[in-house]
Amino acid sequence: MIAVIFALLCAVSNATASILQRREARTMPQSMAFRPALIWALLHRPAWLGGVAALIAGFVFQATALSFGALALVQPLLVVELPLTMIGISLVLKATVDRQSWLATAALTGGLVLFLLTAAPTTSGRAAISGVEWALAGGATVLAVAGLILVSRTAGPIGRAATLGVAAGIGFALTATFMRKSTIVLRGDPSALLTSWQPYAMVATGICSFFLLQNAYQSGSLIAAQPAITISDPVASVLYGTTLFHERLRGGPWIAAELVGVALMLYGSVLLARSPAIQRMRDAPPARPSST
Repeated sequence: MIAVIFALLCAVSNATASILQRREARTMPQSMAFRPALIWALLHRPAWLGGVAALIAGFVFQATALSFGALALVQPLLVVELPLTMIGISLVLKATVDRQSWLATAALTGGLVLFLLTAAPTTSGRAAISGVEWALAGGATVLAVAGLILVSRTAGPIGRAATLGVAAGIGFALTATFMRKSTIVLRGDPSALLTSWQPYAMVATGICSFFLLQNAYQSGSLIAAQPAITISDPVASVLYGTTLFHERLRGGPWIAAELVGVALMLYGSVLLARSPAIQRMRDAPPARPSST
């Protein structure tokens, strides 16, 4: 229960960060894509910095959740970020949440509940992971993300946003995997945390994923970016949790219901990203550049 509470607090923080960061990143010119100038320009936007603060708070909540719950439980709960983002947009931008938005929210929430109830992820697994297993997982992730980035460079706006969104989601899932291992080390022997490599890998992958996230938002196609980010993170996290930590999900006939839950989450996230409120946010004119 503690893991669920802190995972939901993380979702609230991430939704706040998403609204603030997206609003500012969307005003940046395409010429800044994949350049340090993008982050440098955003550092001069107070609202974007507020989003960073919310993201840091979410990081703390997520680490606390992962110290009490399985990776396959905590990360899917973060899907709640999308409907929370929608509600935040309606409040911040005074946009009306229409029937389509509520239908999408119901599908997304229902899919999440269905997946968690049928999969019943458990923390009973293992804490020790060999260096070879870490290397295989890391290598496969790097290859997947690098391939997605290459595809994004030749894709149109929608394809670019989707591929970068998936790359960022996978990156954040790997970040959560390192975070999960770090919390295990911390609870067992706090003094060993500084000499473990996983916390440093967590920081490195988090920074890279954050950079990919800003580029996905800056691409200009939120309809493709947000669902890609929201779904790829929990799906990849479940794979990391089951393969590395041997977290168990129900098998047999339960798999069909679990897949239905994932499909409902995907449908709800796509439908929500296409809602009129998101459309108005996407089509809003860029903010005037700061005089600083």
